Amino acid sequence: MSESHHDRRGRGVLHELDAPQVCALLRSRQAVLIDVREPAEFEAERIPGALLFPLSGFDPQSLPRDGSQRIIFQCGTGRRSALAAQRLLEGGIDEASHLAGGLKAWKEAGLPLTSLDPGTGRVHQGHL
Repeated sequence: MSESHHDRRGRGVLHELDAPQVCALLRSRQAVLIDVREPAEFEAERIPGALLFPLSGFDPQSLPRDGSQRIIFQCGTGRRSALAAQRLLEGGIDEASHLAGGLKAWKEAGLPLTSLDPGTGRVHQGHL
C-alpha cells in the first residue's frame, strides 16, 4: 500500500511504495528503478532492470528523466532510498517515490532477483 508524506520543509511529496506496487509499475514500464546502494551490493543481488546510482555520489541532476516514467528509488532497507528521494524533493521536484523496506521487502514478497552465486560466480538472472 502506498503512503505519501510531505517533506519536512513542506516542499513536495514523498511516496512510499510497497514491493508489489513497484513490481507492477516496473512490469508495465511506468517506472524506472534507481538502486542507490554501493556497486558491491548491487553486484551481489539486485532487482532486475534497476539502474545503479550510489547515494555516496548521488546527483539528482544526473538521473534519467524523459517525463514518461516515474522514478522510484530503492536500497537495502529503505533508509538510503528515502534520503535519495528527499534530495530530489530538495532539488525542486514536486514528487519522489521509494520502495519502502527496500530489497529486504522485495525478497520477503518473493519477487524476482538477479543474484551472483558466490560459490560458482554465476549470475542467476531474475525477470519481471
